Amino acid sequence: MSKKHAFLLLFFCISASSISAQENVTYQKPSASILALADFERAPSVSMDSKKQYMLFSYRSTYKTLDDLNQDEIRLGGLRINPVTSIGSAINYISNLKIRKVTDKTETQISGLPKNPRITYITWSPSETKIAFTNTVATGVELWVIDVATASAKKLTDANLNATLGNPYNWMKDNETLIVKMIPKNRPALIDIKKELPKGPTVSASDGSKSQNRTYPDLLKNKTDEANFESLMTSELHKVTLSGSENPFMPADLYAGESFSPDGNYIMLTTVQKPFSYIVPYNRFPLKTVVYDGTGKEVKVVNDVPLNEVIPKGFSSVRKGKRSMGWRGDKPASLYYVVALDEGDQAKKADFRDELFSWDAPFKADPTSVLKTQQRYAGLIWGNDNVAIVYDDWYDTRNQKTYLINPSNLGQAPKIISDRNSQDIYSDPGNFETKRNQYNRYVLAVENNNLFLIGDGFTKEGQFPFIDEFNLGTLKTKRLYTSNTKDKKEDLQSIEDFKKGDVLVLIQSKNDYPNYYFRNIKSKKLTQLTFFKNPFESIKNIYKEVIKYKRKDGVDLSGTLYLPDGYDRIKKSEKLPLLIWAYPAEYKDRNSAGQSDKNPNEFTYPSYGSFIYWVTKGYAILDDASFPIIGEGTTEPNDTFMTQLVDDAAAAIDAVDKLGYINKKKVAIGGHSYGAFMTANLLTHCDLFACGIARSGAYNRTLTPFGFQSEQRNYWDVPAIYNEMSPFMTADKMKTPLLLVHGDADNNPGTFTLQSERYFQALKNLGAPVRLVLLPKEAHSYVAKENILHLLWEQDQFLEKYLKN
Repeated sequence: MSKKHAFLLLFFCISASSISAQENVTYQKPSASILALADFERAPSVSMDSKKQYMLFSYRSTYKTLDDLNQDEIRLGGLRINPVTSIGSAINYISNLKIRKVTDKTETQISGLPKNPRITYITWSPSETKIAFTNTVATGVELWVIDVATASAKKLTDANLNATLGNPYNWMKDNETLIVKMIPKNRPALIDIKKELPKGPTVSASDGSKSQNRTYPDLLKNKTDEANFESLMTSELHKVTLSGSENPFMPADLYAGESFSPDGNYIMLTTVQKPFSYIVPYNRFPLKTVVYDGTGKEVKVVNDVPLNEVIPKGFSSVRKGKRSMGWRGDKPASLYYVVALDEGDQAKKADFRDELFSWDAPFKADPTSVLKTQQRYAGLIWGNDNVAIVYDDWYDTRNQKTYLINPSNLGQAPKIISDRNSQDIYSDPGNFETKRNQYNRYVLAVENNNLFLIGDGFTKEGQFPFIDEFNLGTLKTKRLYTSNTKDKKEDLQSIEDFKKGDVLVLIQSKNDYPNYYFRNIKSKKLTQLTFFKNPFESIKNIYKEVIKYKRKDGVDLSGTLYLPDGYDRIKKSEKLPLLIWAYPAEYKDRNSAGQSDKNPNEFTYPSYGSFIYWVTKGYAILDDASFPIIGEGTTEPNDTFMTQLVDDAAAAIDAVDKLGYINKKKVAIGGHSYGAFMTANLLTHCDLFACGIARSGAYNRTLTPFGFQSEQRNYWDVPAIYNEMSPFMTADKMKTPLLLVHGDADNNPGTFTLQSERYFQALKNLGAPVRLVLLPKEAHSYVAKENILHLLWEQDQFLEKYLKN
């Protein structure tokens, strides 16, 4: 680090002066054309039973309100919790539920719902005749259940559920009983840290072991936090029946995971243990996993994970011990898990990285080795006694392998049926189709010795989703269906009848809201299931096109171009200002970096996460512009980050300019998170842009010294990279107008609100034209209507001042 950079870093990190020249701004709304798009009614989300007989429609508000965000909140162990209601403070609530038979045309209002419902954690029962959900009231969380046949709801418990770690209940196999996490009646009152006098200092120590922990937010900080964390996390497990009876099942503990065996005879419980940590979140605290029988009697301690503060460097490194433990979906009561054969350290040489084991209840015999993977285990899909699919991958090479194994014949060598670059979307074979088995678990769909693959179908010529049949004998694929709908985008959701060829699909177009259909891939018959309307009629006549162009080094790039309604693309007499919205992505090869996943027939859905609104104000928009950062072989992408970033930007501007639509002197760049980091760097290191908008970014990489985004090396490995990539370090060079926006409660690792505050101080004191807007009570993503509408107003005012006029 240069002396100048060191001085800047020291000065601005220790400066505690308030940001000067604040404006007395109240909440504003954007101009009429933008407000018409932003203030709309959200269509309901749809959930179907596995037989596709019933559809559940869930309605929620388009936005939250500031009042929703203005609730009690405590931040502990990486969590943000409402301590009054014992549920996550950022949860999204559903306000209404309707149901209908798939064959009907109109929905039925669920009767008996709670007054002013705040619904979440909706789960169908194993038989799919009932639907459970939670309702949050002022004092806590209740459990409710819907009878599907009568479309009626009733309350099962008082507001005493503990939902601090997510869904607080699990259905038992009898369809009549649920295991529910409840708050102990003797829960200690939370300690007010502002009033509690400390009994001594907070001391942390290291034993000399190296680790690479990122900058996690909301961690425990002292003994008071520990006590409050333990109090909030502690639950009792109760059995609750649909008739309303309630009986204790397991005593109070810090339950972090509960799952039943497929046959319903065992339950696996994971609890958080001590000691807690001040440097990692709760899921890296010590964890103990025990299997119990249906009466609550302990059967076996199946895993005991110590405090996990130390993991070797690298994205393919993992902790030691049993990982990814779960129930096999194809067996009544068998666990599976993996263990690292290289002690979890990707830097160690090893012929095999992980070993997969299967372990039958009641766990008296030793586990059975199923497979050793050449790379790091990345998931599996169980099928039946003879078929399972296992994946492994390796981050440094972006390689992914798919293994076909016979779980019942361990002497039979696994067959590698796919060996590919995971970033190469053109070669993606698709995902294996699954179906529910006799245990109500989703396993591989095996029909006449065939498996089935559903793929996105990205190609050089465009997107053509497909269904393939994979023969288990020949290991060959046969194409059963290719979607080639003109002016439409068809997403293949699931195969509903393998013999008849019925497939659930989602079809949309630029102006047609996504709706569900049944497609028969043999007869091509199409039956519409939902009828959601386009809420954005005012932009139905704008021009939309996916443009493809090249970077100066030959890398293929693309972006989605929008032009205003009525713009004359022939005469091009008016040269438009251009807004570019982007997010950099790292690649290990040029071929993958140049591939496009954009579809011009995708529904045009304006949101605060893009610039599309401004097509109504006379701007050209290049949305989701390609900004690849490539590092081939032993070269890391960030070794040439700045050069590639500027070349990406220049190529995008030149591509639209060659079409004759824009004024090159009136171009703005914008992005969120890593896109904000991109924006600040571009305004600093090139003169291509008239202004920029950077939202919720990180601008000083020395504050994220153990890696960021896809950078695995730490600051001390490559200090020059960290410094050169930090726009904070070159704030004295930045003279282009910049709008900085940040939520004042950002909870994303690395993008603390402090990043924007310190960057603003640097830019302002160095004379750069910059404006900082802190959105009250917002985290990394913005949700409150007042804040989002004001954000759009701020952006509109900024662009009118520095770009359009």
